[in-house]
Amino acid sequence: MSLHLFIGDKRYSSWSLRPWLVLEMLGTTYTEQIIRLKQIDTLQRILEHSPSGKIPALKCEHGLIADSLAICEYLAERFPDAELWPKDVAARAQARSAAAQMHSGFPSLRSNMPMDLQHDAEPEFISVNTQTDIERVFTLWAECREACAESGPFLFGKPGIVDAFFAPVAVRLRSYHVSLPPEAAAYVETIYQWPAFKRWQQAALEEG
Repeated sequence: MSLHLFIGDKRYSSWSLRPWLVLEMLGTTYTEQIIRLKQIDTLQRILEHSPSGKIPALKCEHGLIADSLAICEYLAERFPDAELWPKDVAARAQARSAAAQMHSGFPSLRSNMPMDLQHDAEPEFISVNTQTDIERVFTLWAECREACAESGPFLFGKPGIVDAFFAPVAVRLRSYHVSLPPEAAAYVETIYQWPAFKRWQQAALEEG
């Protein structure tokens, strides 16, 4: 199976981080191509590979798959033994719900605390809307842990798609020095100790 993932800068691209982590979880062979963001020719270069004008995009034997969640769902179907979603029905439903909410929501958090793996400073202030988004993240994480049917430090025990979707949030919370309750702090540390994430982080720190 040939898998080629188009992604943005590892320093900035939260959307790209998600399917990349999932591919790393699979341990399968794939190739990646970085298209630098915030350049004069960024859109032109993306359109050469992704008609939607957006990345990430996965080129595979079934064509080009755009959108991070669609890519992850495709990989979950193609590699069922990897158990990228929890085995337990109730836990799987909760994991999908949490990932979908992250995928489509939290606009204030995204806008006011953009992912930047080279950022390391508190914001001048956190708006009410952003704080509301942060508190909602904490609630979702707690709901996931309550629904977890397996042991382990990730949201549902072992790493899965839902953790890939919240990894960029962990980056935001740490890089902007957000005060965290103990349970959330422990989960953020789990993400930062995840070997796959550490490989992405190191590459992001080395980008210009």
